[in-house]
Amino acid sequence: MSVDGTLDVRRADIATMLLDRVGDQRLGLRTRDTEWTWDAVVGESAARAELARTLRREGPFHIGVLLDNVPDFVFWLGAAALAGATVAGLNPTRGDAQLAADVRYVDCQLIVTDAAGWARLRRLDLDLAEDRFLLVDDPGYAARIEACRGPLSAVGGPDSLLLLLFTSGTTGTSKAVRCTQRRLSVIAYAAAAKFGHVRDDVDYCCMPLFHGNAIMALWAPALSVGATVCLTPKFSASQFLPDVRYFGATFFTYVGKALGYLLATPEAASDSDNSLVRGFGTEASVADQDEFRRRFGAKLFEGYGSSEGPNLAVPDPAAPPAALGRPAHAGVAVVNPDTLRECARAELDEYGRVRNPDEAIGEMIDKAGALAFEGYYKNEVADADRLRNGWYWTGDLGYIDTAGFLYFAGRKGDWIRVDGENTSALMIEQVLRRHPAVVAAAVFGVPDPRSGDQVMAAVEVADPAGFDVEAFTDFLCAQSDLGSKGLPRLLRVSSNLPVTGSNKVLKRDLREQGWRTDEPVYRWAGRGRPVYARMTEEDRRALESEFAVHGRQRML
Repeated sequence: MSVDGTLDVRRADIATMLLDRVGDQRLGLRTRDTEWTWDAVVGESAARAELARTLRREGPFHIGVLLDNVPDFVFWLGAAALAGATVAGLNPTRGDAQLAADVRYVDCQLIVTDAAGWARLRRLDLDLAEDRFLLVDDPGYAARIEACRGPLSAVGGPDSLLLLLFTSGTTGTSKAVRCTQRRLSVIAYAAAAKFGHVRDDVDYCCMPLFHGNAIMALWAPALSVGATVCLTPKFSASQFLPDVRYFGATFFTYVGKALGYLLATPEAASDSDNSLVRGFGTEASVADQDEFRRRFGAKLFEGYGSSEGPNLAVPDPAAPPAALGRPAHAGVAVVNPDTLRECARAELDEYGRVRNPDEAIGEMIDKAGALAFEGYYKNEVADADRLRNGWYWTGDLGYIDTAGFLYFAGRKGDWIRVDGENTSALMIEQVLRRHPAVVAAAVFGVPDPRSGDQVMAAVEVADPAGFDVEAFTDFLCAQSDLGSKGLPRLLRVSSNLPVTGSNKVLKRDLREQGWRTDEPVYRWAGRGRPVYARMTEEDRRALESEFAVHGRQRML
């Protein structure tokens, strides 16, 4: 920070933020078993930074971390900042081939893991010697840390590459986002100002630390104000409220599917008896936000963002519940990617639906965002796709209404063309999530054998065998804001939708599978009394035949 209390972005870095915590006796990190002051957190980070320096070899100073949300993950984030190294958080939910490809892609020269992670990694052909692995639960690990304790120092600075964050890969191949210490520190102070982070906060970290959600929206802001970070190894809906009460948590982060799991837990009269004040996350419907506030008494701040992109919106108390807020500055716009012209303002009906979607919905861009984008690691093609015409392209759909409020309309791949009209998968998902039995929903287009797309939905419920499809049909028909074009023609009922390690539904997998799954799939039979009829093998063969006849044999 500068003398006048403002942030000097030229000098901002995580290493300095850590050193500012030296001597700070407020609790900086807690688990159910142990706790550390901020001063101790810095000390643990510094010892690991020294250990990393002794193990450094030629090449990129990249340290892979394959751990759950355990204290060592936090310490190694700090160690990388102090040592001028880079942490690549490795996703344990990836398949073996994907995990091996991730390690090679980001050039890990050292991997921090545990015995379980090591047992898995040693099966992979990684071309890394055994001394390139540090096991945090190895009996000799603590002694190696103790031997590295000494005077504090920091090699890292504002321009040091601190993080390689893998994108979720929900719609395509995962990429590694570059994030310097400067960028993360700027995000930290901005988040603290935007969402009211204060030193007295107790931040419950239940989202995975290998993902930007936990680091950018919780750990870094907590560091900026000296709040307490509380860890749970993995997200658990049943453990959420007991943990919040145990730690006295005031803040947490989430994603939409995790919030759905929380709301699916049995309601109790004591739900609101907790310390939570607020939460921040993405992809939660307005209905879920309202229901969470009713049950648990905490306000949720629904935002838009990505690990690589700039901030697009600023809060406005006058904004409608579904809006992100107002564009952050004059350069934030929604444009037609083909013509590069700004889209028309969205005209909304009484249900908040866009009356003119073809003219109003386009890709959200930031004309000044190229300055904030730090690129992907070793992926010039992806860099060029993000930066076109001198603008930063989010790859996401949005619209701006006549009052000037900005809205998220789904990922670029969520645009479904039905009978010549565009339909937003996100808006259909929000309707499906209102049904009390639906924990999570994913909507996507499957190609119609003759023209356009058909809308297919996959819903996750606790008991697929007991799911009342007839009642669900009645529910959909009663939703005033679900137009006929948005009514799913194919419905998959699942007990466990495929997700990424950060609990985002993998639409890519669902789209590829389509109706080719062992789980129940229903087909719309809308003649006479509307109803979903379960697809038989004969139905599946007939649909395959239609695709074959019309030259559309594979899912797009």
